[in-house]
Order: sequence, then C-alpha cells, then structure tokens
Amino acid sequence: MTTPPPEIGLGFLGMGIVGCGTVETLLANRAEIEARIGRPFVIRRVAVAHPSKPRPVDLDPGIYTADGAAVVRDPHVDIVVEVIGGVEPARTYIASALEHGKQVVSANKELIAKAGAELLQMAAARKLDFAFEGSVAGGIPIILPLKVSLAANSIERVTGIVNGTTNYILTRMLSESAAFEDVLAQAQRLGYAEADPSNDVDGADAAYKLAILASIAFSTRVRMEDVYYEGIRSVTADDVTHARELGYVIKLLAIAKRSGERLELRVHPGLIPADHPLASVNEVFNAVMVKGSSVGEVMFYGQGAGGLPTGSAVASDIIDVARNLCCEATGRLHDSPFHDRAIVPMAEIRSQFYMRLLTLDRPGVIASIATILGDHEVSIASVMQKASHGGVAEIVWVTHPAPEGRFRAALKLISDLPTVHEIGSVLRVEP
Repeated sequence: MTTPPPEIGLGFLGMGIVGCGTVETLLANRAEIEARIGRPFVIRRVAVAHPSKPRPVDLDPGIYTADGAAVVRDPHVDIVVEVIGGVEPARTYIASALEHGKQVVSANKELIAKAGAELLQMAAARKLDFAFEGSVAGGIPIILPLKVSLAANSIERVTGIVNGTTNYILTRMLSESAAFEDVLAQAQRLGYAEADPSNDVDGADAAYKLAILASIAFSTRVRMEDVYYEGIRSVTADDVTHARELGYVIKLLAIAKRSGERLELRVHPGLIPADHPLASVNEVFNAVMVKGSSVGEVMFYGQGAGGLPTGSAVASDIIDVARNLCCEATGRLHDSPFHDRAIVPMAEIRSQFYMRLLTLDRPGVIASIATILGDHEVSIASVMQKASHGGVAEIVWVTHPAPEGRFRAALKLISDLPTVHEIGSVLRVEP
C-alpha cells in the first residue's frame, strides 16, 4: 500500500477554454472542494504550446512549460488532466501518464471515442482511474450516472441532443424561418460554431459522443466505424416549416438502442413530436434521455459546451479521482469485461420517413409515387401538397415505419420518374 500524498498534485496538458474553465472552477470553490477531497490540491505543472501567452486564470507563470512529457513525468503530479483535444499527442501523453502510475482525467471526446477502450484497459490493469465526464454533453452529468446510478438497470435506449452548434442552428431556423447558411454564419459570429464547422454540422462530433455513451450504456466496444452519422446541411427552412405544420420539430439526434442482441447506433437529423421532451431543448443546450429496465425513462439536461460548464465536469472528475487516491481505492469504476455486439445495418433499421418532393403538377403523380411505395411495402401515413409554382408542385410525405432498405429502393425508383423534378429532402421520423 502506498501512502496517499499530503497534497493532491495536478498537472494540466493544455490550458484553453476548457482548461481555464476547470481552473477557474477549482480556484473559485477551493475551500469546498478541498473539504470534499479531504486534502488540499496544488496545480504543479501546465503544458501549453505557448507558455508566455497571457491567460485569464491566476496561476504562477513559473509552472508553465512547453514540454508535455515533463508534466507526465513529474513525481509531484498525482493526477494528469488532459484538455488538449484531438487524438495525438493526447493519446501518447495519457498512455505515458498511466505507465508512470498517474491518475488521468480527460475531456477529449474524439480520443475517448477512438482510443478509449485501449486506454481504459491500460488504466484498469494498473488499478488507476481514467475519468472523462467532460467528454460528453459539457456540464451535464451523464457518464457517472450511467456507470453508477443506473448500474442496476439493463439499458434499453439512449437518445440525445449532444451537439450545441447544430441545436442552435436548428432552433434559429425554426424561430426565424431562416436558411441553414444564414444561421450558420450567425453562429460563427457569436462563437457557437468554428470557422470550419464540419465536425459539428456533418455529425462527427455527435457520433464521437454517441460512441462513448453506447460503450458505457451497453458495456460494448463501440468503434467509430460502427456509428452511422449524417449532419444537418441538407435541412432547409422549408423542411423546418413543414415539420412544424405536421406537429414535429427537427433535431440532430444521437440514438443508441438494443435490438435483440444487436445495437442500433446512429446520428442524423430527425423529426420528433412537438410534445416530446427533447423538442423543447433549444439553443446551445443539450439533453440525454436514458431508458432503463427498472427506472424507466430519465432525462439529463443542461449546458452542453463552454468553458465553465465543461470545466465543472472536469473538476468533478478531479474531485472524484482525488477522493479515490486519498482512500487508496483507485481503479474501482472500470467496467469489465467489454462485450462485442453486432451492429444492425442501416438497411434493416425501421423508421418512419419524411420525404419532400418537387414534381410536375398534374393528375396521377401522387398515385404513381404511392404505387412504388406500396410495391416496396412502405405504407403512407400522410401526404401534404403545397401550392404549385410554374407547374411544379411541392409534395410532403410521411410514411409508416418501414425498413430503411425498402424505403431507399423505392426512393431510387421514385427519383427516376419523369414527373419527379427533385428529391428535396429525406429525413427520419422518430417516435
């Protein structure tokens, strides 16, 4: 048994928005945090690319270094806090920290999604903590509740809005009847979207987070290639308006659910009923709904990004890991073993579909499209024809649930009809 340190030494890899939010949280609430840990903490080293750059946190300039390895090797650093982002060099630093017997806290969603299983195995083999609450949904507690509070449940489904940028865009498209490109530019001006927004608007960011949530919820090795994802670039102001007329709201949804012994893993824009709990999650807020075998449905809601909300999650991990250090109980929360589960191909997944078509405005068009859908065993829930312009009609369809493969096969034949000018949009409808 090793003697717990009299002070908990912290070493940071990175000191950007999340790092500064974490330090601000730790220093603002130092007395309460140290009382909860049972020992004082000291920030001993901080590795950054530019050590002399001014930062909005009150730290001794002498603790900054450009050498991340120096933080990892420092014998007075007990917990390494990784807030760099990206896979490398973060993965190398964390692996080295674990090899040096350090506890690790990370907020790095891409790293956890792509290399988390490997790093968690390293930590478990050494009875070390590797905590990552800040990697999903900012300040919303979801990782630890899945691991601990809901551990007695067999999780059936996890559904969430886990990307603030896309949620802001879709909210504004609805409230302002604005085009995607205009609202994206607005989000960039306000700092809600990056200069290159691809990771967010194309769905990759949400897919990283879903991979993490599904891995924990289903004790499964989820690889990024297992997660189907698409973004919101194809969603138009017309789609948002038509969805509202039909009683729906469009959100970028992250969905993981059991299907027998297999899993469905998908991120995509979807129509949800206007009275669904997730329909009222607006602006940059996130929410995650979890359905458990005993607890039923529970929902976690809050700020999904930002320095202080995410810093709050990172700081909570630091407190938890520090407590474990003081009690000599590190490594106790690692799930084992992970199971390998087959993934349901998208072609087999049953959904309702929203389809917006531009067609010639003439008799028999709707009947010919309905016939193709019927031939593929896709039944129609509703059809809404909008006003005709220049001989072109806009027709909005909603189907009953059908396998995606059958619907896509029907869609191909519909697109080949000489009376169909354009397949405007195709979105899934979630109950």
